[in-house]
Amino acid sequence: MTDSNGLIEPGRRAPDFSLPATPDGRHTGPAQYRGRPVVLAFYPADWSPVCGDQMVLYQAAKPEFDRYGAAVLGISVDSLWSHRAFAQSQGIEFPLLADFEPKGAVARAYGAYTPRGEAARALVVLDPDGTVAWSHLSPPEVNPGADGILDALERLRSGREVMAG
Repeated sequence: MTDSNGLIEPGRRAPDFSLPATPDGRHTGPAQYRGRPVVLAFYPADWSPVCGDQMVLYQAAKPEFDRYGAAVLGISVDSLWSHRAFAQSQGIEFPLLADFEPKGAVARAYGAYTPRGEAARALVVLDPDGTVAWSHLSPPEVNPGADGILDALERLRSGREVMAG
């Protein structure tokens, strides 16, 4: 099930996937992180101003995500080469995954693909068992920040119900 915006809804089992990721091109996906929360941060494109700010914010907030034992995975339809250069220039150390070929297949599976041919600016938090605990779709020009993610992780930790943002 997806919500009215098309984004995957909380309570649904997250589609598994494996994509080439920074820094070394090894395939990475949520299954590698079973037993801990996973933050999927879909974003339109490397090198765009809002995306750069968003990914740099998540790198700065990484110690907070670490407090919850959460893994952060950035996902866009850009190539691995673009991700590598972007991560290096911005100091991003968490994996950036290339949903490049077939273009946007993972974004489509999560309801986070746009008619413009790019990933939507969408956030999905998976619980340690791989079920969607929280999802949020932002307008492309708006950095959604980290507060919603941190609230979802806190709710997971405390056992409270998490829902769409």
